[in-house]
Amino acid sequence: MPFSHHSHSGQFCMHAKGSLEEMVLAAIDRKMTVFALTEHMPRDDEDLYPEEKQAHASLASLTATYDAFYAEATRLRAAYAAQITLLIGFEGEWIRSPRSHALTTALLRNPRYALDLFVGSVHHVNGHPIDLDRATYARARASAGSGGAGTDADLAAAYLDAQRDMLRALRPPVVGHFDLVRLFSDAPDAPWRGRAAAVWARVRRNLELARAYGSVLEVNQAALRKGLREPYPRAEICSEFLAMGGRFTLSDDSHSTDQVGMNYPRVLAFIKKVGIKEVYFFERVDSKDSPPKMSSLSVEELEKHPSWSTYDSSEAEP
Repeated sequence: MPFSHHSHSGQFCMHAKGSLEEMVLAAIDRKMTVFALTEHMPRDDEDLYPEEKQAHASLASLTATYDAFYAEATRLRAAYAAQITLLIGFEGEWIRSPRSHALTTALLRNPRYALDLFVGSVHHVNGHPIDLDRATYARARASAGSGGAGTDADLAAAYLDAQRDMLRALRPPVVGHFDLVRLFSDAPDAPWRGRAAAVWARVRRNLELARAYGSVLEVNQAALRKGLREPYPRAEICSEFLAMGGRFTLSDDSHSTDQVGMNYPRVLAFIKKVGIKEVYFFERVDSKDSPPKMSSLSVEELEKHPSWSTYDSSEAEP
């Protein structure tokens, strides 16, 4: 696949592996034409990941880390400009409002950065991570119901409400892993349509919000490498967004060099099955104040891209 709009490196993300340059070289080896560098944004001390807490990180140290990331990403973009287009951005963290809004806006407005895009993501509900492990997912689920007795449907509804708030406040150009909340649910591959009316109504509401301001949904392969049968978002959500006139892009959400372009043959089969006819990719912005720029490829053009020659038959297996 010729592009990805979501990646992390061990150099600037403690739960990833490999240097940023190694990630770029892996994308070049995959014959990608566009690869977005989107490390996690700095977060408050109370919202650190476990490995960051162990390392005694802080908002100040994460801010310094992002500064270092931006400098290195800029260097790599120039060094490999003849081989690949590197986009520089970040993955957002909508944890609590209005603080999440303030932190994200400050990053976007920072005069030191000229960012090409950012990925709007939700990883927490009521301050609890939902994709870290089953134990923290269970705490998040309990917090979503009255008396600490929340269900998967309760948590999905709360997650989608947080996502709505993020979409309204930030209008991210890329919506990250739209249905991440299903990862540790009791039935992660079961459809939402027809099961919980309150959940599906929220899905449609958020899709309409994203479509209305022109965002794209990433088809994110991380769900496949984590054992789910379909990428994020699952087929029923893609079909709904497609019917609304929504647009899609592609992301590997890589956290190591071996995950760059991982499962993309399966992703291609998925988007063809869903009926997606065109996929979008972002381009470099002209200046800090320029809006994100997008172009598109038909699926037929996508299939002819030389990046597919880097895969063997085993990588297309489920």
